[in-house]
Parts: sequence; structure tokens; C-alpha cells
Amino acid sequence: MRRVLAVVLLAALTACGSTDTSGGKDKVNAGVIAIVDTAPIHLGKAKGFFDKHDIDLTITPVQGGAAAISGVVSNQFQFAFANVTSLLAAKEQGLDVKVVANGVSSTGTPGEDFSAVLVKADSPIQSAADLAGKKVSVNQLKNIGDTTIRATVRKAGGDPSGIQFVELPFPDAPAALQNGSVDAIWVVEPFVSQALSQGARAVAWNFAEATPNLTVAMYFTTGKADADLSGRFAKAINESLAYAAEHPDEVRETLKTYTKIAPDVIAKIKLPKWPAEINKESVTAIAEMAKNDGVLKSVPSLVE
Repeated sequence: MRRVLAVVLLAALTACGSTDTSGGKDKVNAGVIAIVDTAPIHLGKAKGFFDKHDIDLTITPVQGGAAAISGVVSNQFQFAFANVTSLLAAKEQGLDVKVVANGVSSTGTPGEDFSAVLVKADSPIQSAADLAGKKVSVNQLKNIGDTTIRATVRKAGGDPSGIQFVELPFPDAPAALQNGSVDAIWVVEPFVSQALSQGARAVAWNFAEATPNLTVAMYFTTGKADADLSGRFAKAINESLAYAAEHPDEVRETLKTYTKIAPDVIAKIKLPKWPAEINKESVTAIAEMAKNDGVLKSVPSLVE
């Protein structure tokens, strides 16, 4: 009888150990947009920060915040990256999203940020206020682009109510500006540098000017996620953010591994900031702006 119990116990222990195929690490799939903003998670994986916290990380490219959110909610991803407005909208719609770490932030410095509104060199538009009544491209309607542009126009003394926003993917925006399809474009790096090199001129730095030190995007999961795993993921992300902030040259090298940005452009682009701390005041400010613009019906509580 004792021998039978010993065999059963040994089998149980063996079975428990065999469920982990990653050497004691939790397998995690993160849905992440392949843009400049997300360099820290790629760099952190390469540096072993996730391994250090017993996470076997797979980074899966997604097209945007909507795909990231649906992927997390449907359990395709354990964690993902999305901008503040997308997460606020998801929360308002009753989706179970829970922020776990900062993702990327504005530099807070006009002229030295990774997001800008650009016009042709000979455009009569000279400032953000002049965007009133003009046709401006954004990559997604009713999102962080038009919200921050409206805020910037108001701060400059203009009336944003008459702006005609046109949905246009970032890669197509510089050409649309050149051929006159729109009066101005909103783009982020590397498209800011690309358009500037083609003769475009910046008239607004919407992330930097909308609200101080804007938290632009964050990493998130669901409210049902394992608390221990979420904590370890957050620690790994925070280490990755800190490392990226201190090693911009390594960030630029990392960009060559997961984006299609040309090396000469990578050398020129303006990098964002990657603080570990979320600027809660800026998140609330964006929510209030979006509510005033009719993008949101309320001001959801997103960051605990």
C-alpha cells in the first residue's frame, strides 16, 4: 500500500512539474504595435528583464489599439499596449481592461517631441490657431490625435469646432500633404522626420502642448489577470522603460530589429520619454477633453 501511495505521489509531483514547459517561467504573449513608442519592451526582452521575473515573453505585432484591446479581452494576449483614449473608450464601453504600467510619454517640449501637426512649407497656416476650419489628417477618428489637436488649437486661441478631420494611416499622410489632399497632417515618428525632410513645417506639437507631460499610452491586461504575474510583468516593463530612457543609442539599434524604419531616419528621429510613473493628471485631462469633444460620454476611472 505504501509503495502504491509513493508511486501515486511521485506521479502527481511529476505531473505538476510537467505543466511548465518554459523552465519555470510563465509564458506570456503581449500584443504590441511595431512603432517607436514600444522600443522598451523589445529592448527589455533582449536584455533579459522579463526572464529575470520568470516571464517567457512573446511579442506579437498588432495593427493598433483596437486590435490590442480586443486581443486582451478575448484572451489572445495576456498583456498589450494601447493609447490613453482607446483605453478610456474601452473602459466606458464596459470592457474589462486594467492598466498595469506606463507605456510612453510626451517629452513635454514643443519642437522636441515625437508627435506634431505639419503643413506644407508655403502653407498660409502659421500656428495651431490657423488650423480652425481646415482639413487635418489623423490616423484614427475620435481618438487621441483629434482630442489633443483640438486642445492645442484652443490654447492657441483658435476655434477647433470647424476642423474637418480625415482618417488616414500615418504612412500615407506625408504624400497626402504634398498632393494637397489635406491642409495639415498629424503624424508621429518616424513620419514627423520623414515629412520634415520633404519640406513640411510644424505648426503644432499636440502631445506636448495639450497638457503637461502627457502619458500617451500604457500596458494593460484584464481585471481577471493573475495578480502575481501582472506585478512581475509591471516590474519587467518598468525596468525596460528605465533602461530605454538611459540608453537612447541602444533604443535606436533596437528599432532596426522590429520596424522597417530606414537606418538614416532612425538616426534622426526624436525619441519620446519613457518614465515608469504614469502621469495620472494627464490621463484625467485627456478624458475630460474627450468628454467635452463628445468622444466620451463620461470620465472613466482608468488608473488606480
